[in-house]
Amino acid sequence: MVILTKLDGTTFMLNDDLIETVNETPDTVIVLENGHSYIVRESMAELQEKIRENIRQRRRARFRPRNDSEPLT
Repeated sequence: MVILTKLDGTTFMLNDDLIETVNETPDTVIVLENGHSYIVRESMAELQEKIRENIRQRRRARFRPRNDSEPLT
């Protein structure tokens, strides 16, 4: 999930796996698979970087050897 900012300044988390399309018109409009849409302050490039970082974190968590004494983060 990525943290984004609506135009009114409120932040929210979005499941990036559900994104169908993203357009910059000039506001960034995200349309999900279920038809819901969000207009956010982040540019398309910023959104792309947030999604890439989220994917990196998921891969690290999946392939990192787990030590049972370590807290999950």
